[in-house]
Amino acid sequence: MPLRALCLLFILAGLPALLLPQEPPARPANLALFNTRVWTGQADQPLAEAVAIRGNRIIRVGSNQEVNKLVAEGYTRILDLRGRLVLPGFIDNHTHFASAGRLLLGLNLLDVNDPETFRGRVREAAGRLPAGSWLVGGDWGAYAQWAKDSTGQPAAAEAKEFLPTKELIDPVTGDHPALISRFDGGVYLANSLALQAAGITRETPNPEGGEIGRDTAGEPTGLLRGAAAKLVQDISPAPSHEQRKAEALRALEEARRSGVTSIHDNVADFDQLEMFRELQKENLLTVRVWARMWLSEWERVRDYIRLYRIPAATGGWGDQYIRLGGLKAWVDGIMGNSTALFSEPYSNQPDNRGRLRDVMFPEGNLHHLIKEADLAGFTITVHAIGDAANRILLDTYAQVFSENPGRDRRFRVVHAQVVQPDDFSRFGKLGLIAEVQPYHCIDDMRWMEERIGRERARGAYAFRSLIEGGAKLSFGSDWPGTNASYYPINPLLGIYAAVTRQTLTSQPPGGWFPAQRVTMEEALRLFTLANAYATFEENIKGSIKEGKLADLVVLDRDILARPPAELLETQVLYTIFDGRIVYEKGKQP
Repeated sequence: MPLRALCLLFILAGLPALLLPQEPPARPANLALFNTRVWTGQADQPLAEAVAIRGNRIIRVGSNQEVNKLVAEGYTRILDLRGRLVLPGFIDNHTHFASAGRLLLGLNLLDVNDPETFRGRVREAAGRLPAGSWLVGGDWGAYAQWAKDSTGQPAAAEAKEFLPTKELIDPVTGDHPALISRFDGGVYLANSLALQAAGITRETPNPEGGEIGRDTAGEPTGLLRGAAAKLVQDISPAPSHEQRKAEALRALEEARRSGVTSIHDNVADFDQLEMFRELQKENLLTVRVWARMWLSEWERVRDYIRLYRIPAATGGWGDQYIRLGGLKAWVDGIMGNSTALFSEPYSNQPDNRGRLRDVMFPEGNLHHLIKEADLAGFTITVHAIGDAANRILLDTYAQVFSENPGRDRRFRVVHAQVVQPDDFSRFGKLGLIAEVQPYHCIDDMRWMEERIGRERARGAYAFRSLIEGGAKLSFGSDWPGTNASYYPINPLLGIYAAVTRQTLTSQPPGGWFPAQRVTMEEALRLFTLANAYATFEENIKGSIKEGKLADLVVLDRDILARPPAELLETQVLYTIFDGRIVYEKGKQP
């Protein structure tokens, strides 16, 4: 064969199937992804090279040639992905969507403890908010004493106290009254507009249990401690509907950029549920929402479902976009302020074992609420951080399960952060889901060993031990975090934390308690199909399979074939939600 003909043969063989002639299909795909590596999450077909989508459903997963049969010229949008990785859309098992939107549109000062950055962040937030709205929150100084990326060593020396005054922010807050918090809630900073609105002047006396900061001339500096901050809090209005919608749209943008197509959200009130419904009606909702509300108000949630005649669905009430079915409760506090409940005192606080959450404990109340809500068909998810809190919850679940009729419950232990060795197997025996957030591990290690010691820390964020104990493990973010930490929604950072157990600067070498790591494929499954299972939706989403909802994410590299450190550089190229491309890197929405 002549050399020229041989070269032409090789060129034609390398062309993508989508360029070859074909008969137009009777029912073509709207969107087709070619020349890719598809990780399906399905055991019977783990890998493929092309996907076809019609409407909001996946209609073919297979080879380029198979998918090419569903392409119609001028009708099908084609993405030639040139070997990039396609995954099921990420599902986050734990978000605080409204708080995230407020933080993104408003003020995030968690990593700030100096005047220049403080002022700059305030200026930026004031420029984003609707005219005249209040500028609140911030939580400055959370990383001042325990720097980001520290690795479980004793805490640094006490950080120098940074106390800004209203003169720092008055020139940059414009028409926005401001009440900015320090992360521990001990100090707030009000600007002049907020002080005026609250009627605080040099003549205002200190309220009982509080202090108004004053300069040498007696004028208020804007610093408010204790009950003095309440003088401003009591007159600050709730955010307007306009602001709340802007916050929601900003949060949706962040989720799209991260490849997140479903969230299990901790919905603070019925207004937030109505906001989700409004966004869906306007075709603006780009994540599926599994909403959970407060266990203590389960009867009000039941009445809401009846009032709006929300249809029953497997594991809850609603549809494939917004589903209500979960109820949230707490046993204890958090590690960030040493209120997580332990069987033994904190190593650095001999008189402190943490505390129970008051709303759940008068005695017997948690058991009663879980028992009644279980009978009503709700999925119960309860926050437990310390080892004593986890044991209390496991005991309570065991008691309820022995008293109520058996059913497919899929109840959760939320966070399951520190578990005693004897309790891991109880997760499996009780059929529980361990709803964990792996980024907690690499952020919290900065002070974990100082607070509970290295031996107890072996049971902290113990992903492998939970799996071996039979728990149904599930991954998420806890986005946007607490007043002591910021937890990003980006699942790639959560995967990195789970497979390396290292900070974002690759510390400590080899990982923190590396025996608790999971594999890359395990982590992917725990951010996708495992979370679909947790909401009884494994038959409609969570993997790439014909007939399932068309929620997918395209990454710029094959993370299954690359070192885990590259997760920190990996970018989402496309997010596909409900069959539509809702995010494309480099393209404005």
